[in-house]
Amino acid sequence: MLHAAETATADAISASNVDGVNNPGSNINDAKTWAALERGGYIIVMRHTSTVAGIGDPPGFTLGDCATQRNLSAKGRAQALRWRGAISEHRVPIGDVFSSAWCRCVDTATLAFSAASSTGPPKVWSALNSFFESAQNEAGQTASVKSKLANLIQMNKKAGKNAVFITHQVNVTALTGVPPRSGEAVVIQLDARGNVMVVGRLRVE
Repeated sequence: MLHAAETATADAISASNVDGVNNPGSNINDAKTWAALERGGYIIVMRHTSTVAGIGDPPGFTLGDCATQRNLSAKGRAQALRWRGAISEHRVPIGDVFSSAWCRCVDTATLAFSAASSTGPPKVWSALNSFFESAQNEAGQTASVKSKLANLIQMNKKAGKNAVFITHQVNVTALTGVPPRSGEAVVIQLDARGNVMVVGRLRVE
């Protein structure tokens, strides 16, 4: 069950239920969302920050070699550092930080959240890996992420922290119903029935 304060935060945002996901279409950078994060017990699901131009990755790329991938641009690194500043400014407590294995995600997680995390460097979690070029993996990976949400939220809430997922556009959309910009975060909780509930969306421009 959600605490009353959490319910009030969610109810304050106009939402519709789409495939079990409560998905606000606007309310980006709403003050209530930042205030909710101060209390802890949420998950920040974020698309990596801006990259060099391109779609997907170069042919023959490998996860073990950043030089073969599409990586963060100077703009993306600066954007990640602005996230670091925003987390500090809004006094958002950060616990577990999980990342896709792609270098652009690990770098975003490290630049934006490692300084604030109480559990150290980001942990690579294969369920957050991109399925942009392997759509057959979408259902299984999304189900794997959903299966961990309740326990992860409970653990971080008990510690007064928020967990972070750094992943890709297709992954964020599959989990939350929101198609995010680069560097956009979707803050989620679970409703009383265990469905993913979007509390708000955050951008640091």
